[in-house]
Formats: sequence, structure tokens, C-alpha cells
Amino acid sequence: MTDDELPGDGNADQETHGERARIARELTAAVRGLSPYDVPDALCRTCATLLPMVSGLSVSVLGDGSELGVVLCASDSVAARLAEAQYTLGEGPCLEAVRLRAPVFATDLTRMPDTRRWPLFSVQAARAGAEAAFALPLTGAGSALGTLDLYRDTPGRPSRGEVRTALLVADAVTLAVIALDHASPAPDGLVTWLAGAESDREEVHQATGMIMVRLGVSAEEALLRVRARAFAEGRTSVEIAQAIIDRALDLRDD
Repeated sequence: MTDDELPGDGNADQETHGERARIARELTAAVRGLSPYDVPDALCRTCATLLPMVSGLSVSVLGDGSELGVVLCASDSVAARLAEAQYTLGEGPCLEAVRLRAPVFATDLTRMPDTRRWPLFSVQAARAGAEAAFALPLTGAGSALGTLDLYRDTPGRPSRGEVRTALLVADAVTLAVIALDHASPAPDGLVTWLAGAESDREEVHQATGMIMVRLGVSAEEALLRVRARAFAEGRTSVEIAQAIIDRALDLRDD
């Protein structure tokens, strides 16, 4: 991110303070009274309202000690596919944002340097209908908890004001993720509120367990196998999981 994309100073500080308060109020109102299971979707809908300059967005989180992300929520199918594609391919803005613990902006995924930087992801993004993607890390206690991932269906660089708003939204989402994590810890390092994400729906959870038993692999590798097959066939993870449960698909053939 270049200097002209950073929030300004002086009067901008006061504007930033006011905007931060507004974002906090809207997110708080959106999730008030909801169960942890229902929070992710409400969080995503509100973020989409707060960031009208993008075509869609998703929030992904990382398991403890893992670089394998789980899509917590997505505003649409394109955003969900972009998030899963990056973790399946092992490249893309969100992975770089986690590694750098800094925002990463791909302003034109149809041209260099973005196509050279992420050759596989750029192709998949274009096929999905995204021509620009921005990833903002959710950073807490010195480590990246996940990312807020935004996309546009047209290329272009966000304005300084748009970057400021997106960073403030990412900060608020980080606090929400931490609060939910502390509210319902799970012994395996992931948290029970991930039940709101596609990757932890009942079908995917069951199929992942079946793969672990059949192939003797970890939960992370089992989930990655489901995602890889879904990616290769242009289907959703839930569809692949259901096929595994119905024994219409056997990943031992992969």
C-alpha cells in the first residue's frame, strides 16, 4: 500500500474517530442478541453495507498453529469461491496479507504485475468474475487471526477514504472474532462459532471425519482434499461432502 492510500492526519484523525464509532455501532447493533452460530452471517451482511465500494467480501479465520483458513462468512458465491481458491491453490492476496500482517491490494487481476504475482489465482478470479481483490489481515496479539477479503468486478485502486473505511471495518471484525473466540473455545484450537461457516457445516464436518478415518490423514488435510475436489469440479464443498457421505465419491482415488 502506497503512502497516498494511507489515512491522512489533522482533520482526518477526527473523521477517523467518528467513522470508527459509527462502524462499531452498526456492527454491534447487527449482532446484538444473536447466538454465536448466527453472528457470522450478520457480520458479513453488515460489512457489505459498510463497504459499498466493493462487489462482495468474505471473512476467513485461521486455526491455531495453522495456515489453513476457514471461510467464516461470504456475501456471495463469488466471494466464497475466491476465498476457498486461495487456500486450495496456496497463493493469493489473503495468504500474503497473513504472511506480511499488512493489507495487500491486487488492483487488476487481468494484467501484470498481479497476473505474474499470483498466476493461478488470477485466472480463477477472472473466471469467477472478479478483476480486483483486496485482503486486510485481522491482527490480534501480534499474529494474524485471519483476513477480511474484498473483491470488485472491475479493476481499480481504492481511494484513500475507501482504504481508511476498510481498515476500520477490519479492526472491528477482528474484535468481533476475538470476542466470539473467547466466548466459546473448543479444545481442538478451532472455535465452536465456526459452525456458521460453510467449512464447518454438518455435511463437511462428517465427510472430513470419514476421510480422516479412511485415509489416516489430519483434519486439515481432509478438509483440503474436499476443497481441492470441489475446486477441480466447479462444485461447492458441501456438494462434495454430501457425495462422500452418500458414498458416491471416494477421495482415495485422488
